[in-house]
Amino acid sequence: MAKAVNIARSHRMDGIGEYYFSRRLRELAEIEATTGRQIVKLAMGSPDLPPHQSVIDRLAKEAQRPDVHKYMSYQGEPILRKAFADWYKKWYHVDLDFKSEIYPLIGSKEGIMHLCMTFLNPGDKVLVPNPGYPTYSAGVKLAGGVMVPYSLNKATNFYPDFEAIEKAGLDGVKMMLVNYPNMPTGQTPTMDLFRKIIDFGAKHNILIIHDNPYSFIRNAEAPISIMAVEGAKEVALEQNSLSKAHSMAGWRVGVLVGKADWIKSVMTFRSNMDSGMFYPIQAASETALSLGEEWFKELNAIYYGREKQAYALLDALGCSYRKNQAGLFVWAELPEDYKGDSFSFSDEVIDKCDVFLTPGGIFGSEGERYIRITLCCPEELLKKATDNVLAKFRK
Repeated sequence: MAKAVNIARSHRMDGIGEYYFSRRLRELAEIEATTGRQIVKLAMGSPDLPPHQSVIDRLAKEAQRPDVHKYMSYQGEPILRKAFADWYKKWYHVDLDFKSEIYPLIGSKEGIMHLCMTFLNPGDKVLVPNPGYPTYSAGVKLAGGVMVPYSLNKATNFYPDFEAIEKAGLDGVKMMLVNYPNMPTGQTPTMDLFRKIIDFGAKHNILIIHDNPYSFIRNAEAPISIMAVEGAKEVALEQNSLSKAHSMAGWRVGVLVGKADWIKSVMTFRSNMDSGMFYPIQAASETALSLGEEWFKELNAIYYGREKQAYALLDALGCSYRKNQAGLFVWAELPEDYKGDSFSFSDEVIDKCDVFLTPGGIFGSEGERYIRITLCCPEELLKKATDNVLAKFRK
């Protein structure tokens, strides 16, 4: 028998833990299997609604073609790049050259990793929102970068405090990650905010990466893009996605837009990592991007109905929350008299009520007094969670 080899994983994995939801959902599944309890899971933001039927029909039709099962273009097919350019023009009033300023991604989550690997050298610093999407910090660390968290909190209306960021020092900062409408806080942007972000990046020679997947979900304002700011292409790149606004999370369709030279650099890196997206998915995405206002109205009517039930659940928990949040979640503050943090609160609600809420602490230290509830589940499930809480919490 061959002797077992002892292979250590690379140092780039140091400090990178298993994704919180991967670990926690596995633990909850074990609890259910061993105890028979049924836990209402209101944590992850995986859309449970299907895409528009025309999108599914287009996928099925295109998949019947005999000529679409080969490797696709590394740059993305013209049909999808043109559709994204038209979509940005229609909804965001941004002109983009589909030949050079549009780059489809296999989901925007991978885009974060590609951007970090393309632009960061070991030791380069990156401004990362706190609280913020955990993938941001993981991407920076895996690329050898150094995280420099900046706070988002009630005092600044969950916007960056540029004066405080400057005062803390910007030596070695090469990139800033920004996300509005924000996840997890649900805060919406303004064009004035976007102008300040662009001015900040230009002033300090910092590349701005704006992640923009939530602008069509529960957003009372018209969707806006940071790329609409004058001069933005010289300072920023923006990611977008069909996962949320078109209910296509499992299809893995995202996009990166911005200056041609930067897009080309990302493509150079990414072309060594995959071989492009299945053509029928790209064609079906063209159909999705052509959907009009009626689609978003119908989708949001469902999410707003769920929002009302989420508010009832939060009221039962004694949590406080801001209304008019955008996106697929509700961000809520723990009861004032609760002495623990978000993790202990989440555990207590699981233990007493069989309801799993996301502890805000997974998004950073500024989230330690918050929880997050997903709206990616039927109203009936939110109602069941509310009934469980009313019957058992703090009894």
